[in-house]
Amino acid sequence: MIKNVVEKNKNIDVNADKMDKLKEMFPNCFNVNGEFDISVFEEELKENTSIIKEGYGLNFLGKNYAKYVASLDTETILVPDEKNNNKDENKNSENIYISGDNIDALKHLVKSYSGEIKCIYIDPPYNTGSDGFVYNDKFNLGIDKLVEVLDINEEEAKRIYNMTNAKSNSHSAWLTFMYPRLYLARQLLKKDGVIFISIDDNEQSNLKLLCDNIYGEENFINQFSWVSNITGRQISGKGAAKTFETVLAYARNIDDCENFSIDIDFAKKKMPDTYKGFEKDIREDEFGKYSVGDTLYNHNRKFNEETRPTLVFSIYYNPSTNDIITDDINKHHNGYIEIKPHTNGDGIHKYHAWRWSRQKIENEKYNLIVLTMSNGDYEIHTKIRDFKSTTLKDLITNISNGDDELIKLFDGKKCFNYPKSVDLVRVLINSITTRNELILDFFSGSATTAHTVLELNAKDKGNRKYILVQLPELCDTKSEAYKNGYKTIDEIGQERIRRAAKKIKEETNADIDYGFKHYTIKEVNTNTLDKLEKFEPNYVISDGSILDEFGINAVLTTWMNEDGYGLTDKYEKLELEDYTAYKCQNTIYLLNWNISDLFIKALIEKYEKEENFDCNRIVMFGYSFTLNEIQTLKDNLQQVKNIKGINVEVITRY
Repeated sequence: MIKNVVEKNKNIDVNADKMDKLKEMFPNCFNVNGEFDISVFEEELKENTSIIKEGYGLNFLGKNYAKYVASLDTETILVPDEKNNNKDENKNSENIYISGDNIDALKHLVKSYSGEIKCIYIDPPYNTGSDGFVYNDKFNLGIDKLVEVLDINEEEAKRIYNMTNAKSNSHSAWLTFMYPRLYLARQLLKKDGVIFISIDDNEQSNLKLLCDNIYGEENFINQFSWVSNITGRQISGKGAAKTFETVLAYARNIDDCENFSIDIDFAKKKMPDTYKGFEKDIREDEFGKYSVGDTLYNHNRKFNEETRPTLVFSIYYNPSTNDIITDDINKHHNGYIEIKPHTNGDGIHKYHAWRWSRQKIENEKYNLIVLTMSNGDYEIHTKIRDFKSTTLKDLITNISNGDDELIKLFDGKKCFNYPKSVDLVRVLINSITTRNELILDFFSGSATTAHTVLELNAKDKGNRKYILVQLPELCDTKSEAYKNGYKTIDEIGQERIRRAAKKIKEETNADIDYGFKHYTIKEVNTNTLDKLEKFEPNYVISDGSILDEFGINAVLTTWMNEDGYGLTDKYEKLELEDYTAYKCQNTIYLLNWNISDLFIKALIEKYEKEENFDCNRIVMFGYSFTLNEIQTLKDNLQQVKNIKGINVEVITRY
């Protein structure tokens, strides 16, 4: 526990994961010593591929250090909040709240949730100079170590050392802080996932370049402007009064990303100026209207060969079969007749409009109808369709005040400054998610994201789940939050979730997941680290006290997440003879130190006698066992392979 991670971090290769992927796809580009030959790589790609020798990007002091931080594994553990998690409303919940540094939280999450998150929304520090942001570094690397691990000169190492140890709030410090978090966040997104990032002008331009670097410029979706203060500051100092803030949106892969949409009823109610006239795809006052049964159809008088010259093509109709085609055939071939455009006196085609492409007409014939006119000609009409949603615009207006929402929820007390509005987060989340998605916010603040997810689920009976992360930052002792009993920001966030859940349940009585599992990220203290460092596996001696220092539940939570089971899966106790093991799906965890031959015998018998008992992996807490006990277990498990054909992997972790 932790010792393996510490050893791994000492020898970390910043580009190891990237080189592994290149080696897998282009093994011929590596020589016998495993060195990457970029000239061979260019030769491999040059056919039909443009290789740019000069480009444009973002460089800042600390960029290579930020990459180093991103590549390190976390040396922390996840401690479950047993009191909270065992409450009736929480014990079966699949929502997650993590208290701790989000860089560690993200490194834990990628082990189980990589490629699983549909939507990330974050509201990071804006680095305004008054928002309290400073770069707090916890890695404590000296100048010599920086030179070694980053392969830089001493002068640059000194500058990075000074920046990371002087609580800097420079642009470079902010970018160094954000880079590893956004890099890890990308790994968590699904192929069609999207990240939204709130920001203002202090770092907006830098953030845009940073995201271009991490997510790819081609995956930029939009820059949303949401009106936060329509009147602006009346005394604005230099320049014009500011009325909006920005939300940047990037896709994991824009080719897999669907169009953003917004509920029309919500849009008209909350943003009426931006979403007028979107109840139907066509406004009735501009087009002729025909009723066939209960269905409305219309002329497309607005569109003609002058307004849509690229969509001029022939349309043919078969009166016998009512079939519509766009093939260029003779007008009387096989019973098809060309639908002729009508003209007015000046020869302009008025009533046969090319509103859709040839392909769309072929794919959506069910939305078309052909009517016979009094003179025997035919006219084609498109169905007037009622839409429940329309495309989201990049201007978001009429958003409720986040301060007012939170003050009302906390009985008139202001316990958090500048919380984001539920309206805003609802617009963003709901524009890309279905009812069963996983949503992450690793700068949780007052937990607006969780509040929004609860409201959305209550409204449409959805099953969206959230993961929130918040640093347990101390509240100012003079603040109203502190005076009302909240010592840290994460306490405020958790209380908001409880209050919002209670309010929504009373108002809607919706049958949804109102609870959350709570975990705390814990750093291992120096004494324990020294103990782990000095521990040497022995054939006759183990150290059962180390397990007590971590706690069984913390070890199980951390390891189950590491093994891909997430933070909401449950384990069961496996009690055989005089020993208790723990089982999660196909993995058995052996943690307790007092293992015996009787347990090993009973375990082997369980494999042999129970047809559905097929665990193929056993993970051992190395400090609790002697080398002799580990080897004895491995030897006995050979019987399982011989009798049942299961190859049980035994993993010892320190």
